[in-house]
Amino acid sequence: MSFDQRTRRDFITLLAAAWPLAARAQQAAAVPVIGFLDIGSPETTNIAAFNKGLSETGFIEGRNVAIEYRWAYSQPDRLPELAADLVRHRVAVVAAWNGGLAARAVQAASTTIPIVFLMGDDPVEMGLVASLNRPGGNVTGITSINAEILAKRLELLHTMVPQAKRIALLVVTNSGIGLLIKAALAAASLGLQIEVFTASTIREIDTAFASLLQKQADALLVQSTALFYDRRVQIVTLAARHAVPASYFTSVFVDVGGLMSYGPKSYDDMTYQGGIYVGRILNGEKPGDLPVVQPTKFELVINLETAKALGLTVPPGLLATADEVIE
Repeated sequence: MSFDQRTRRDFITLLAAAWPLAARAQQAAAVPVIGFLDIGSPETTNIAAFNKGLSETGFIEGRNVAIEYRWAYSQPDRLPELAADLVRHRVAVVAAWNGGLAARAVQAASTTIPIVFLMGDDPVEMGLVASLNRPGGNVTGITSINAEILAKRLELLHTMVPQAKRIALLVVTNSGIGLLIKAALAAASLGLQIEVFTASTIREIDTAFASLLQKQADALLVQSTALFYDRRVQIVTLAARHAVPASYFTSVFVDVGGLMSYGPKSYDDMTYQGGIYVGRILNGEKPGDLPVVQPTKFELVINLETAKALGLTVPPGLLATADEVIE
């Protein structure tokens, strides 16, 4: 065999060996990457529910899609840095979870990357979307419209504790003005006074409780937010220690001793819906054409043992309308 023949044979052999590696590398490079930005922690979000929704659209993490997770651990000031990091990773879409601040951070970092949010705030008021039915732009998602549910929770709390006149509202710092206005209007319609207390850290939650006690608040409403979800045991413990009747946004607070809750029947279902939206965008749909999803099922949960400890008698009518009663 001549030198040229051997060289040609060796080249073909080398090419044949290298081709599968190149093909696999090309295939790996083609896998889309989802950025997942959460203001809370891995314990705040049911990732399994998100992945279930994603799989409904044909995407399975580790097989044909990758997910880059970024957790702020209840430190909102970290969100811009984490959002910028995801943009640098050239993700195809960002899931901005557990609050409008996460979506805002991504929107500030990129005007082109599609964003799917999950939040309790009003996305129209926050300027994230043009309308709920036709979001427009590069943003859509799922919202429980916290302000609307807050009015109902105030009404239920008033039924539970009719003698309470001064209601403390615990919200995260820099909450939307719309939430505060609607809470004040709802309180006024019931002849109640609302006093707003803010917190953005664990220590500030303690400070807020000290302040509301000093102001002699008769009852407490807790805003729907990842920080308060993460610190549910701390908040419920403080409410019990100081004998403050409190209303929460999800039954997990009632499970650990909270008095009552009213909110979407399943936050896991909202996370599932978010996974579906992310998958639909990966499949080519435009976020601006996908209507913002709102929950349609809500539940009232009451803890009778806590009511007894607070010296409260649950009105029969309220008891009859409860979806779940913990004894």
